[in-house]
Amino acid sequence: MARVCQVTGKTPIGGNKVSHSNIKTKRRFLPNLQKKRFYLVEEDKWITLKLTTDAMRTINKQGLYNVVKDLRAKGEKI
Repeated sequence: MARVCQVTGKTPIGGNKVSHSNIKTKRRFLPNLQKKRFYLVEEDKWITLKLTTDAMRTINKQGLYNVVKDLRAKGEKI
């Protein structure tokens, strides 16, 4: 699946589009994914992550190195 956040794991979800006359048709809600480059000071290199804006806030809060360390522990290749 291409539209998956590398940090939070958010994926597209299904739902209904509801018209003014209350007719329901299927649609997808896509996560707000952004491709972002970060400089990892501890390893002296640039990394590119595909993540949601919510994950960017997580990186600001916890720090990039801690997030990358958790991802590598889960088996993600970075």
